[in-house]
Amino acid sequence: MVDESAPVEGEVPLHHHGRVIWILAGEPSGDSIGARLMQALHRIDPMLVFAGVGGGRMEARGLRSLFPMEDLTVMGFMEVLPRLRLLSQRLLEAEQDIELRRPDIVITIDSPGFSFRLLRRIRKLNVRRLHYVAPQTWAWRESRVKGYRGLWDRLLCLFPFEEAWFAERGLPEARFVGHPILQSGVAHGQAQRFHKRHDIRSDSPILILMPGSRSSEVPKLLPVFEKTLGILHERFPDLQPVIPATSGMAPLVKKMVRHWAVHPSILTDTEDKHDAIRAADCALTKSGTSILELAIGQVPMVVTYRVNPLSALLGRLFLRLPFISMINILAGREVVPELVQHDCTPQKLADEITSLLTDGAKRQAQQEAFADILAMLEAPGGELPAMSAAREVLALMEMPLSELRRS
Repeated sequence: MVDESAPVEGEVPLHHHGRVIWILAGEPSGDSIGARLMQALHRIDPMLVFAGVGGGRMEARGLRSLFPMEDLTVMGFMEVLPRLRLLSQRLLEAEQDIELRRPDIVITIDSPGFSFRLLRRIRKLNVRRLHYVAPQTWAWRESRVKGYRGLWDRLLCLFPFEEAWFAERGLPEARFVGHPILQSGVAHGQAQRFHKRHDIRSDSPILILMPGSRSSEVPKLLPVFEKTLGILHERFPDLQPVIPATSGMAPLVKKMVRHWAVHPSILTDTEDKHDAIRAADCALTKSGTSILELAIGQVPMVVTYRVNPLSALLGRLFLRLPFISMINILAGREVVPELVQHDCTPQKLADEITSLLTDGAKRQAQQEAFADILAMLEAPGGELPAMSAAREVLALMEMPLSELRRS
């Protein structure tokens, strides 16, 4: 006899005998972090059940996303405005789903604009809350820290200095768990396989272009990259440009590069992307996690960024650090050149890339700095970052709520 009240396969029942983890990621990098965390949690406890919001990688680990993660993937002050109604609707849906399910813990990953609003909304539900990827308040608007008290029960940090930084400002619940980028798989890429797959001669220089993974970033950088490539092609006729793109961004990237005079290869396969990084001679990348991926692959790089002028003006008002790339921030000096906003021009970018392709000492200086910086990102005790994070999640789930709220 069929039990009609049984849940559909893949659906999380609202009242489950096992422990339920409600988890949210709002962009591709968070989706990767979430998928690795889910894998580590299942390795410790295979009976855990997941609900929430995520992308393809988290769905492959058993999550049925409440709504498309892409609805949350937006960045910049002006870029958010047209989507406020949709974001407000998604926030309400997430809150109601948590209220219905009453999970053992709610985990939000990065995406502070959405995540923090959700954490505030569910505070009244008396559920354990953990935020993974500490906000980079140390870089700008330190005053925001005051508003974080009581927002979560545990804060997981990706950078070693953050735990003490937050503790000194009245948030002792911060824990450094290592950086997930160390598990990205870049180190396993094979340069030779990339040359063979794309029929590229071993002596042809390869340039990786990384314009971002958000629909608000890509259109601002790709036109600059097109003109940069035009200049570089005259200097290096054999230059092979490649653009790794997420599946969500690939259609937009393909559309924008369709008529480029120097046509780049678009890579959507993760293994192919990792192979490209190991094969690359240098990279032109937007500021973000991609910088650390390139550092793992030992790829000398130029970092750039361009946002809406008003977003840039507000950013300059609040930015507290002399650098925008984590490589330079962690090193405390300029290891990689940064060309941002008005410096993000085809001529300047082309000149910096030319310098990297022709100056061996300059390339080597970057590569030597990468090794020291990446060592700083390893999880305590040499554990994999996702497993370190999973242990913090499970430890929090074991703590009585009364004890958490007291502390």
